[in-house]
Amino acid sequence: MAEAYADTEPARAQVDALPGPTLLEFGSPTCGWCRAAQPLVAEALAAHPRVRHLKVADGRGRPLGRSFGVKLWPTLVFLADGREASRLVRPGDAGAIGAALAAIDP
Repeated sequence: MAEAYADTEPARAQVDALPGPTLLEFGSPTCGWCRAAQPLVAEALAAHPRVRHLKVADGRGRPLGRSFGVKLWPTLVFLADGREASRLVRPGDAGAIGAALAAIDP
């Protein structure tokens, strides 16, 4: 699991070209919702070690988050070979995260 939000975000074209399963997490280290979700994300990811986890610091003027239509934090976007399979906004339990991960990492 990625520990810190990356200040430098990848370009959308790079994300679209990622092979395999990826969890793209948008949030902020100062966001209470984001901090509360971290143990849930960690628990769900423990069962899916193949899943790439990218944590991207989001905010006003950040193009990657805007390209995915992110409005609330955290937003978890589940990608299969660079294509969005599902998303969760402000997840409240590890089970929902785990189910979304299982869909991209059979």
